[in-house]
Amino acid sequence: MDEMRCGYTTGSCVTAGVKACLLAFNGEYPNNVIIKSPQDADIEVPIFSVIKTENGYKAIVIKDAGDDPDITNGIEIITEVKVKENSHNGLKIIAGEGVGIVTKPGLEILPGEPAINPVPRQMILTAVREVIGKRSAMVTISVPGGEERAKKTFNPRLGVTGGISILGTTGIVRPYSTAAFRASVVQAIDVAAKQGQTSAVLTTGGRSEKFAMRQLPELDESCFVQMGDFVKAAFQTAIKRKIERIYIGAMAGKLTKMGQGLAVTH
Repeated sequence: MDEMRCGYTTGSCVTAGVKACLLAFNGEYPNNVIIKSPQDADIEVPIFSVIKTENGYKAIVIKDAGDDPDITNGIEIITEVKVKENSHNGLKIIAGEGVGIVTKPGLEILPGEPAINPVPRQMILTAVREVIGKRSAMVTISVPGGEERAKKTFNPRLGVTGGISILGTTGIVRPYSTAAFRASVVQAIDVAAKQGQTSAVLTTGGRSEKFAMRQLPELDESCFVQMGDFVKAAFQTAIKRKIERIYIGAMAGKLTKMGQGLAVTH
């Protein structure tokens, strides 16, 4: 069997676009750029286009998720960069079309901020420092169609509105990795706890969640968390966040596995 192909995270795509724009300020227009992963490894990302704007440059990177069934695969990720020559006020990141805004507490980003996670923010800053040193840069990130695609993610329930999140802890998308799903389970419980919810309804999928919602109409939507197979991670997070009451919504087979004490029910 052929080895499955890895891809790039949205964070890597944005970082590559930012670096391509900054190189254009220096007269370079590369077809590919090399960025640094959080683990200091080189990642080479193709650049679809770089064009001059009124006050800077705009780059387009096509998100390639490899062989992973990523909802963002194939979308355009657009970064527009402006450099302030005589300013050293740092990096400002703005959410454009299709990039979400955080509206609820509990995530790593404060409410009111663009949904760009800390690791991609650091990757962008590293690229900026590499090319222009300590000069200030303003980066606007846009994802045409991002708002519609975000409806198929957990973003609306997590309180991220208006588009997708810019994510990535390693810079690389590994096919069928379960790490992202597990992280979303933890985040969902964190968000519920930060909103003052004292109950969590942990379900194994969409059908069991819809059933549970009909049985517990008095509970807020944020209480309902699709934990999938990650039973231990969900329970540990709920206990850590002092959730007082936990409901389980699952089919008989999954309930049997839970009764056997399995931490993961796949």
